[in-house]
Amino acid sequence: MNQREVAAVLTYVGRLDPRTIRTDAGEARDQLAMWHELLGDVPMITAQGWDIREAVRKRIVSSPYPILPADVAREWQAHRRERLARHTDPTPSADPDNPHVWRAELLAARDAVATGQAAPSAHRELTAGRHRPGLKDQLAAVGSYIPAAVRAELAPYRPARAAREAAITAGGPDVLSVPCEWCHAVEGEPCRRRRITLDGAARGNAPLATAHPSRVDRALAAQAPATAA
Repeated sequence: MNQREVAAVLTYVGRLDPRTIRTDAGEARDQLAMWHELLGDVPMITAQGWDIREAVRKRIVSSPYPILPADVAREWQAHRRERLARHTDPTPSADPDNPHVWRAELLAARDAVATGQAAPSAHRELTAGRHRPGLKDQLAAVGSYIPAAVRAELAPYRPARAAREAAITAGGPDVLSVPCEWCHAVEGEPCRRRRITLDGAARGNAPLATAHPSRVDRALAAQAPATAA
């Protein structure tokens, strides 16, 4: 704030708490200089939730002592910290091979959030930033991040996934897309071998390469409407 804005704030403070009013010209000048010294980097209002009048009212209501400029400055610092705590630094659009420009854009984004010029980024934007030209076409041509030859070599070490992929390729249902009512496996997890002791307790929880028949029937029933559509 400039001195004119600080003077407006002092007028507002005096209207709410007459104890802060200075009638002597010298005292008023010193008061204005002190408030401006401590609040020079504090905005009067921002588009992102900060209003110095609300901070003044909050302090006057919560404390029986006359308000000081340091009280308002602390409220502003707390507001800045709260905003930066909710900010997650979206990936800059600058070239990461140019660290000076990349860092400058990152710091500028943080400063804009801290000073109320921009809203915090609530989620990490993992896909934000500059994309390489032609990347989507290359990914479409590859089709899968695991080549077919490598997938075939891995099949003996992950039989459940291999059986699932083979069934889907043959036009069958994705059995892991539905939960299993028999072993209580959730969606995406393979069925488990259930062993029950004589007292009814569960014993053994080894994964199976194939799904239980009831799960296969359920996946077929779920696939039927989609096929008909």
